[in-house]
Amino acid sequence: MLELHAVTAGYARRTPVFRSAGLTVAPGEAVGLLGPSGCGKSTLARVAALLHRPDAGRVVLDGTEVRAWRHRAPRELRTAVGVVFQQPRLAADPRLRLADLIAEPLRATGRRAAVPERLAALAPAVGLTDDLLNRRPHEVSDGQLQRACLARALVLRPRWLICDEMTAMLDASTTAALVAAVETYRADTGAGLLAVGHDRVLLERWCDRTVEWAACLDPGERGTAGRQSRHDQPLDAPARRPSPRWHAPLPGGGGVDSRP
Repeated sequence: MLELHAVTAGYARRTPVFRSAGLTVAPGEAVGLLGPSGCGKSTLARVAALLHRPDAGRVVLDGTEVRAWRHRAPRELRTAVGVVFQQPRLAADPRLRLADLIAEPLRATGRRAAVPERLAALAPAVGLTDDLLNRRPHEVSDGQLQRACLARALVLRPRWLICDEMTAMLDASTTAALVAAVETYRADTGAGLLAVGHDRVLLERWCDRTVEWAACLDPGERGTAGRQSRHDQPLDAPARRPSPRWHAPLPGGGGVDSRP
């Protein structure tokens, strides 16, 4: 279970982005976190990914309360979570070939021997050819680079995946391909998913349930009640493979990237 309890977080202690937010994701569950830009949902996602220390509250990962963050967190907790950010060009080292970008977590954790096997498995899973793997970020499209960033997030076989506006900059066909890759991974491994975004149609088609940002907040902090919706046809990972609907374009696409 991924649990966030009464979390207060921000970038200046006296002016937090939000106060007393809570959220839970069960193993194998896909939860969508829906909210407008600037509400704080990405900050909460960074807290869940152990990348940002909250000012108050508790984070519990698989029964273990998190007490250290970023590189200070125990390796078994750090590597349990994979993260994909909205802007791949800000998340990728421009000096690295895509193959090295994907392999970076393996090398950082002393698992160099596993690089060939994981590259061979992940590249086709996210739609990257050998030619693309040998290119650097400036030589590929946003969609191609985001495919590499997704592969990097999966390379250590995380039990939890956090996708923070992963498809916001991408066109509909690339969005469908990346969501399908995530769902195939979840079907194979039983990983839980927190998908953050502001596209209600996408989140409700992708996730088992969608939580509106206001519903994460303590009633005294949110002003108006938020809503949580369960969907009639959830993706029942890990029990079944992703629906074929993910291989068709999704509504809400048409971003800056027109290449796959």
